[in-house]
Amino acid sequence: MIYRHFNAPSRGFTRFSHEIIRHPRLSSDAVRLLTWQLSLPQGARESLSRTAERARIGACAFGRAKRQLKEEGFVHERRVQVGGGRWVTQQLVSGTPLTADQAAKILAREPGASSQVTPSPRNPVVGAPTVDDPVTPSTGGHPEKDREGETSNLPPEVVEESPRLEEARALVGALPLLSSALRHIPRGMRDELARLAARWLDVGHTPADVHQHILRGLPGAGTPVHRPGGLVRHLLRDVPPRELPSPRIPEGRLSVRLEGTRECAGDHTQPMLFRPVGDETHCAACT
Repeated sequence: MIYRHFNAPSRGFTRFSHEIIRHPRLSSDAVRLLTWQLSLPQGARESLSRTAERARIGACAFGRAKRQLKEEGFVHERRVQVGGGRWVTQQLVSGTPLTADQAAKILAREPGASSQVTPSPRNPVVGAPTVDDPVTPSTGGHPEKDREGETSNLPPEVVEESPRLEEARALVGALPLLSSALRHIPRGMRDELARLAARWLDVGHTPADVHQHILRGLPGAGTPVHRPGGLVRHLLRDVPPRELPSPRIPEGRLSVRLEGTRECAGDHTQPMLFRPVGDETHCAACT
């Protein structure tokens, strides 16, 4: 038997739909990331990655949570060109699932950037309302009163490009040389794959690390790869933290600092190493 005691807060609270907290396909990290973003004050421009850092969500868990939110329509992205010819990525966080067209309408209202690529479509969910379904929130005008507080009032997040994007593009361009299975990656996917590869480089992985990871993920010899671009995108989606190898001393060999020493043949509680002058077998204390 369970009992609950709850006092509604008088200040410092945010209204969330039960559909977010009880969503069957969102992990706890995805729910925490979304509710944290929706609880930020109006005008806040905290990025999703910064929210994950403050919420102590690791890199791999953050990648999975963000992917789930995009697949369910709570997060949308688009590429835009700003002043000086720079390209940035805008992200829209919403308290209710939005279709790509609905997100595009909201993002189009933001001044200062012209859209070059509309938000990518998400996979439809079985049983989810269609665009013409009256349950789906409208984006063509002002929200209805009974939907107040259900959508985020956060401005789209602007994410600067990785400084290693050019190196990542060269990395992706070399993929057809690694395996014949990767020769037919569509040119239209190379920018997307380069942005994914740049995330690996940003955390310390080398291009050789990325290539080896992709090669390990390829199917066995004789198995055809019909969508090599999609396979590479899947392999690069989650970025593991880079683990630096610890230096190991070859078996049977002492470290450089202990080279030339010998274990004393005398009676010691613990092994005693000493540096002999000649052929002596006992340390100075024993002799």
